[in-house]
Amino acid sequence: MRTTDKQREAAVSRLEGRARLDLTGILPAKHFRKRWTAFGSTALIVAGLLAGVGFAAPAHAAPNTVVSLTFDDGNADQLTAEATMKNLGLVGTFFITTGWIDQPTYLTTANLQQIAADGNEIGGHTVTHPDLVSLTPAESTRQICNGRVALMNMGFKVTSFAYPFASEDPPTEALVKGCGFNSARGLGDAASKDPASATLPAADTIPPANPYVTVAPDEVDSTWTLQNLQDQVTHAQTTGGWVQLTFHHVAVGTDPTLTITPTLFNQFATWLAQQKAAGTVAVKTVDQVIGGTQQPAVPGPAVPPPPPPGTNMIQNPGLETLVNTIPQCWAAGGYGTNTPAFSIVTPGHAGTNAEQLTVTGWVSGDAKLLPALDLGGCSPTGTTGHRYQLKAWFKSTAPTQFELYYRIGNGYWKYWTASPLVLASANWTQITWITPPLPAGASGISWGLNIQANGTITTDDYEMYDIGP
Repeated sequence: MRTTDKQREAAVSRLEGRARLDLTGILPAKHFRKRWTAFGSTALIVAGLLAGVGFAAPAHAAPNTVVSLTFDDGNADQLTAEATMKNLGLVGTFFITTGWIDQPTYLTTANLQQIAADGNEIGGHTVTHPDLVSLTPAESTRQICNGRVALMNMGFKVTSFAYPFASEDPPTEALVKGCGFNSARGLGDAASKDPASATLPAADTIPPANPYVTVAPDEVDSTWTLQNLQDQVTHAQTTGGWVQLTFHHVAVGTDPTLTITPTLFNQFATWLAQQKAAGTVAVKTVDQVIGGTQQPAVPGPAVPPPPPPGTNMIQNPGLETLVNTIPQCWAAGGYGTNTPAFSIVTPGHAGTNAEQLTVTGWVSGDAKLLPALDLGGCSPTGTTGHRYQLKAWFKSTAPTQFELYYRIGNGYWKYWTASPLVLASANWTQITWITPPLPAGASGISWGLNIQANGTITTDDYEMYDIGP
């Protein structure tokens, strides 16, 4: 998959607003191939890459052109699209992040039951939407398997999976298969409106060459037009094959990047229904294309218990273990309008690596590095009522502070609190702070040193200790 393709969904992963996390991922810009470069803002998308690619109309339609309408993350505004599809006799696949079910702005259990009753497919998209490649194998397995188990326990047939951020590698593909899925969708391996993708195939084959990284174009975003959407179908009709279109928000006034208006979706769906009626395409769910029986539920491994008192609770605290240039068990976070850029620098405070974050174009919000918002394989396990001592080394050109989040329920992360600001320091300085008691219902903690202005901060050697009630 092409690098420019994976950055956008990472953009959906911004932590939007100090009072909440935008849990559709952990940062901003398009589904970039390698996650670390994804940690910029939507402003990183070069205007030239957004120019439309005109596909010639096919001389004749191949009889085996299949379109799948897929929806990621379980955003509540997707109900608008589902209602349109129902009225037009179309079906799709909804990839659900199970930790967000019944949370504000996400689909409820009742919504999912109705979506399935209307003939749509419910697919897996992990529990908390992490970058699977950057996690430990045990945590990745929990994310993939437990998300599927949760959906199956709700009564759904669950055979299809979509990688968060389209981040995958052969070991991750093996985990998806081991968790019982029959297929997994990638992004960016098919031609789209991006001129850089013109040499890629127009569609996947039926059956796919690799069912655990099925071919799909870039996800649909706010720059797409009706013609762009139609071109994805008509271009594929020249050869036949399978076109998977990926939507996130169908609304007005939400995420400015991965959103199309209900009007545009209605126009495209109406046109697609006409193509279906004319016999030039079929519209199917992913499961209908892949086929196969539902495999048994496979639970992931148990979350490890908290370490003994006096033990550093942070995984990979010195950022020395890297996976594709990303510190294992760490992720980039932020919210508001700004452009963060993350990179590994050498030397670190006490070892080889440190993390450098540079923010430009700041208007609002912040950015920071923090333990992955997961189920406990990377993020420290918390105990209600306990306080925690946090330590980290930094040097910066702007003030910084600890900013904290906690996990509730089956994997929903909420903003918790922040420490007082500490002045910028040109030399390595250690900051220490003790948290208030962990709120009731919280089971995990994630935190990082942020920057809330244009400037640079370099961090390293994180520590966290449970100091009791």
